[in-house]
Amino acid sequence: MAEYPNAKEIEDLLKTVKYPGFSRDIYSFGIVRSVDARGSEVEVVLEFSTSKKEISDKVKADVEAKLKEAGVKTVIVSAAHKDPQAKPSESDEVENLVPGAKHIIAVASGKGGVGKSTVAANLSVALGRLGLKVGLLDADIHGPSVGILMGLSDEPEKHPSGQKILPMEAHGIKAMSMGVLVDNNTPLVWRGPMISSAVQQLLKDVDWGELDVLVLDMPPGTGDIQLTVAQNVRLDGAVIVTTPQKLALVDAGKGILMFQKVDVPVLGIVENMSYFLAPDTGKRYDIFDTGGARREALRHRVPFLGEVPLLPAIREGGDAGKPAAAGDDEVAGVFREVAERVWNGINVTSVETQDEAR
Repeated sequence: MAEYPNAKEIEDLLKTVKYPGFSRDIYSFGIVRSVDARGSEVEVVLEFSTSKKEISDKVKADVEAKLKEAGVKTVIVSAAHKDPQAKPSESDEVENLVPGAKHIIAVASGKGGVGKSTVAANLSVALGRLGLKVGLLDADIHGPSVGILMGLSDEPEKHPSGQKILPMEAHGIKAMSMGVLVDNNTPLVWRGPMISSAVQQLLKDVDWGELDVLVLDMPPGTGDIQLTVAQNVRLDGAVIVTTPQKLALVDAGKGILMFQKVDVPVLGIVENMSYFLAPDTGKRYDIFDTGGARREALRHRVPFLGEVPLLPAIREGGDAGKPAAAGDDEVAGVFREVAERVWNGINVTSVETQDEAR
């Protein structure tokens, strides 16, 4: 008599099926609702939070192929889709981790080394200079740099209630980073669940107060923290940071698709280190090629937010804890233009979301 996989073995098999565009499996993503193993027949029920049928069709095909490879003769896979416009029930309601924030946006990149944190810090300061109440959370647990970029040197204070901690303030905005909670010289050797928990704690255990916008400086890539934020925070949009060369643009495209797959609007692309102006002659040098981010934005039909030049003043300001956006020169003007476009995008997205919900 042939032996067929039992429910536990099927669960282990489903943990090898990845959600399209992510490194995480569908089981840990909460998509698998039930598994019914009846010898040679297995029925799997899936539930998706996205309405995009191409995603559920891909997962269903992968599940069916995986189980048939394991010897299951009859595989029945059904998929349900939650209506993203429907008002969630109490059991489906995502906890509002930052109730005082009117809008939350993520600043992300497909790969490291493109200056994402520098852009996030300067964008936050520039948004603050537009008259907005702004918070900046460093969600890059392994490589926190907001503390250095913003000049955060002291330890955060506890809220008078003793239940939360107060964010630190610099350059007119509220900021928090794991870098100010642990020794900068101590590497955090943590696995995914610990990292995800730390991000959630930084969101809900900090008394952010009333904010017009909270900026999340995300780690590079498309891993656990991105999933944690997508599952636990209602993002109003994402800003993708890249440099002009092809190597960075390929990963930037992956970042755009990742957010689109979890129904997070992409507010646009910022091209960092776009060009270099020689201080003695003023001649422009396109060190990392030119126009790549603009072309990528056009290809994905998302806004192009602007070009940030490769200038010593930006690096010097970051090292000194004084973001260039806090100044009044031409460099600060570049970040101000990016901030204005991001803020306009947030408001357009909010209006469209309200219209869709009606």
